[in-house]
Amino acid sequence: MKSLTSIAFVRFFLFSFGAVLACGTLNSEEKASGGSGSGQLPPAATLRVDYERDIQPVLEKHCVRCHGSKRQRSAFRLDRRSAVLEGGLNGPAIVVNDSARSPLVHYVAGLNPDLLMPPKGERLTGKEIGLLRAWIDQGLAFTGNDRSEDEKDEVAVTHWAFRPLLRPELPDISHTNTGRKTAIDAFVMARLERSGLEMSAVADRATLIRRLSLDVLGLPPQPEEIDAFVADSRPGAYAKLVDRYLASPRYGERWARHWLDVVRFAETYGFEPNKPRNTAWYYRDYVIESFNEDQPYAKFFRDQIAGDAFGELRATGYLVAGPQDQVESPNLELTLNKRANELHDIVSTTGSAFLGLTVGCARCHNHKFDPVSQKDYYAMTAMLAGVHHGERHLPRSEVDEHGRQRQLRETKTEIAEVLSEISERSPLAQPTPVAGSAGSTRLRPAISSRFVLDRFAPVMSKSLRITVLDSSSYEPCIDEIEVLSADDNPRNVAAAENGGVASASSTVIGFRKHKLTFVNDGWYSNGRSWVSDEHAGGWVQIDFASDTLIDTVVWARGRLRFRSDRVPTKYRIEVKTASGDWLLVASSSDREPWKDEKAARERGEAEDTSGPLSSLHDRRRKLEDRLFELLKGRPAYIGRFLPPPTTHRLHRGDPLQEREVVSPGTLSRVGVSLELPVHTPERDRRAALARWLSAPGNPLPARVLVNRLWMHHFGAGIVNTPSDFGVNGERPTHPKLLDWLASELIENGGSMKHIQRLILLSKAYRQSSQPNEAARAVDAQSRLLWRFPPQRLAAEPIRDSILSASGSLRLTMGGMGYHVFEPNKNYVRVYKPKKSYGPAEWRRMVYQFKPRMEQDAIFGVFDCPDAAQVAPKRTRSTTPLQALNLLNSGFMVEQAERFAARVFQDVAKSGGDDRMSSAIRRAFRLAVGRRPESRELAAATLLAREHGLDAVCRALFNSNEFLHVD
Repeated sequence: MKSLTSIAFVRFFLFSFGAVLACGTLNSEEKASGGSGSGQLPPAATLRVDYERDIQPVLEKHCVRCHGSKRQRSAFRLDRRSAVLEGGLNGPAIVVNDSARSPLVHYVAGLNPDLLMPPKGERLTGKEIGLLRAWIDQGLAFTGNDRSEDEKDEVAVTHWAFRPLLRPELPDISHTNTGRKTAIDAFVMARLERSGLEMSAVADRATLIRRLSLDVLGLPPQPEEIDAFVADSRPGAYAKLVDRYLASPRYGERWARHWLDVVRFAETYGFEPNKPRNTAWYYRDYVIESFNEDQPYAKFFRDQIAGDAFGELRATGYLVAGPQDQVESPNLELTLNKRANELHDIVSTTGSAFLGLTVGCARCHNHKFDPVSQKDYYAMTAMLAGVHHGERHLPRSEVDEHGRQRQLRETKTEIAEVLSEISERSPLAQPTPVAGSAGSTRLRPAISSRFVLDRFAPVMSKSLRITVLDSSSYEPCIDEIEVLSADDNPRNVAAAENGGVASASSTVIGFRKHKLTFVNDGWYSNGRSWVSDEHAGGWVQIDFASDTLIDTVVWARGRLRFRSDRVPTKYRIEVKTASGDWLLVASSSDREPWKDEKAARERGEAEDTSGPLSSLHDRRRKLEDRLFELLKGRPAYIGRFLPPPTTHRLHRGDPLQEREVVSPGTLSRVGVSLELPVHTPERDRRAALARWLSAPGNPLPARVLVNRLWMHHFGAGIVNTPSDFGVNGERPTHPKLLDWLASELIENGGSMKHIQRLILLSKAYRQSSQPNEAARAVDAQSRLLWRFPPQRLAAEPIRDSILSASGSLRLTMGGMGYHVFEPNKNYVRVYKPKKSYGPAEWRRMVYQFKPRMEQDAIFGVFDCPDAAQVAPKRTRSTTPLQALNLLNSGFMVEQAERFAARVFQDVAKSGGDDRMSSAIRRAFRLAVGRRPESRELAAATLLAREHGLDAVCRALFNSNEFLHVD
């Protein structure tokens, strides 16, 4: 980059700074004018400025000769950000993020004829001043230089998004004659007034209900709904309609899709094999339910990071919603890079989704623009270092987590009572008592290859060890060890996700499905089990996260089926006491001899089919099955949590170049920073991160969320870079409105529906979308909201509206999604579109099985994200494929035929002579919410007579009016 070499700022000019303040010229933000020297302040440029392209040439041409690296008149220089912020002899010349109050802008604009800058030579043009204004308003970024750390500290204080969230006062617009105004309208009108604009009239009621229905529900209103609303002239009719739509279950189905885009949710792994994740849909259902239940945003954010700690297990599907490379390699560098990439995806998405920051840019070096250091990045990585892709189990019964814990506690107690009664009534000889056997005098039932439960007197311990003394054949196998705490809410303290760490005397090598880590990973399967390398005498040990009072161990050879091989038939269980000694708490010595259940079942033999103990054994088996179900649950792709390794800062992001150890923590310059001890347990790390993300003192999450809500209602956010609130992101068009909305969100319990209700009731939202050439010349994109910005519908509302109009839509909620691709089991999945669709595929599009890097053959061309990357907002393209798919695809032809059949059926019920005209009128009303004009009716009638009513229906599906919301 060229060095900056000059600028001409006169010394008396800077000394006169105080006089300028006194005369009040710094506080005026004049209307835009054509150039400098006119006594008016030229408007800021609307483009996103680039320092090297837009600003550096202006400074080199007019300024840095006297205020650069070699010469600093009045002790002021313009070639370093820190120096610009410090100012000259008489204080700062720039107010970051507020060009209208920056002395520098007033000097070069010539607002005071006696203080013109530069004093000699060519003056700055209005365009150049506008660029300088935009540069200041957008954060004064020196993108040609890597900012020093002290400069980033300054950014953390001065940049608008990092400032503390304060509720601004409402603008005074009492002088306007616009009727009733909401708080939102006050901010919008004040901004319009500064640009010489005003709001449009309110839209007609038919337009308004169609807009509201498509926006909030993603479905068109039925003609009867439109008629009722148009006829209802009561003052509160619209507010009641808003409330009814926000309370509809269809609302969650529409708005969940917006969030699923942000978190790159899909139901395949991506990369070359791109295999399916058949249980990922649990997270999708969680998001839909959360929106419908109006989950407070803080809880919504918190649960997705650590829902297993807060009672919402499905929510952690967020952490593993992204792609994962399943191809393993024996190469250490490739393996380490693969894991580093997985964590990078999670950390980057967390930064963009919740904070609106490009945290991932700090993986290899300090962030070039934002106050995010490389240490911050790895502190965040350490917070999430225990997250792994994979399934965990949800409770099988439809009860909440607290109910599951209660049932687990009650079942454990019942099993202990039944086992005690069986032991007391057993006719077998008394065994030799063992230490810790709670005074047992009768033999306990033999172990089962599928289920073993040992209960003992509660003991405080941090470690438990099972030593296998003999096995049925070969080396013994255990698929899962669960150690339950002895308290009112028993939890499995052996689980890796709860901090349990496994070790063993030996582990068989050479088998991918038999690993030590599988013994406490929460997964029941022979394919995920531990196998000792010793036939007898081998042990496996679980160390807990902390000393815990325990009383129950549940384990097995394999939970899913009875087996004859590798069954541990003789064993001893010990716990480590506070003194470091091992205490025997249970063993096989007080059990009946093991019997081969698999062989007995194959011979048709049943256990205890007669005799005094038969009913007790039957009850025992049922209780064991219940406990198994409570512990096992339903597999769901919601992530697995293992003890995190030590995190190091990686030089240039290279996992082979470890540097210093980094403690788990958060961003050090955003909100109240948080740093945890290096050995903090895995779940505690995520819980702490979750609380930090949802804390009211964090200035970013609430701002980011209300901006996303605003964006989906108006088509563009107040900040038009919804996942980048940093220095490189766009500045808000209405910064005080953004802060007011964020404050309102927090003060009203985090209710997203509350914010949406305020938006929907505002006049800004209820405006007509009709164009105004004078206003368009000032604000072509309607960002200032002088009208409601018309928008093309996204893919999901288009497809759902087609099915709704044709009468085909199935409103079944939740569960496994439907497929629009032919099934295949190739190693590399090839997703070929189905050639025909039926009722199973006529559900809402949010329930469509979503492959990564593949699109719905018909509606994917309407700018659907492919879920390979986060998609904070969708583009709106216009392509020939869109028209061809809507006109000629088999799906559209079939739905047009069903649409025609539906309207004929509807008009047949109502009677009338001109059946075709009535059917066309009904089709218009179902498709676009209005009756056809006379010329439209004539043209449609002619088309129907020549090609059938289904041709008219296809034409309506392809009309701009059907595909857009005004």
